[in-house]
Amino acid sequence: MIKNLTRGLAALALALTPLTAAGPAQAAPAVEPMLLADAVAALPVAEESRAGYTRTSFKHWNAGLDPADGCNTRAEVLLAEADVAPDVAPGCRLSGGAWSSYYDDQEVTDPARLDIDHMVPLAESWDSGAAAWTAARREAYANDQGAEPSLVAVTARSNRAKADRDPTQWMPPAPGAHCRYLTEWVATKLRWGLTVDPAERDALVGRAENCPAALVHFTPSP
Repeated sequence: MIKNLTRGLAALALALTPLTAAGPAQAAPAVEPMLLADAVAALPVAEESRAGYTRTSFKHWNAGLDPADGCNTRAEVLLAEADVAPDVAPGCRLSGGAWSSYYDDQEVTDPARLDIDHMVPLAESWDSGAAAWTAARREAYANDQGAEPSLVAVTARSNRAKADRDPTQWMPPAPGAHCRYLTEWVATKLRWGLTVDPAERDALVGRAENCPAALVHFTPSP
């Protein structure tokens, strides 16, 4: 199943007024949708380096879009992506609800069994350009609710199987998810101006051949 359509509407609204860690930022114009093959060709190619990376370089699961509601970014993504809304207790404790994990085509009714995956993992983003960013920009990246593909609720098992791998090394176990996953991976890299290494570029080019009509939609990050 696809994600709840309300997530798409929420992401569209957020894209019009994107946020940084410091608050509202000037919206960038959306880029015309591109065929996946053309979007892959638009990605800059560079060698990767993980030198100096630590996960703590990316402050994540911050106070979210409305600090007053007690929900951090993780909880807000769960609320936005729910097919059936969970109960919300004081302190934004979630229980019940239902979600579709598109990586492995699983239905989940316990929010504790879900992870919020960074479409392009934090370590991969570091390798691909985020090492040169400010701490504020890395925080904005790690909590990006301004674009639907950036953060996705999936089963903990699939997220941990993916870890920090790129599409050279890992693809969702559900075959029907592959084209969507590729468009969202490429959209996230283009949104944030991240590079691909030669092996990753070659893998994306090859996999894109199986998705000839797939379109990539993205808005450049603030």
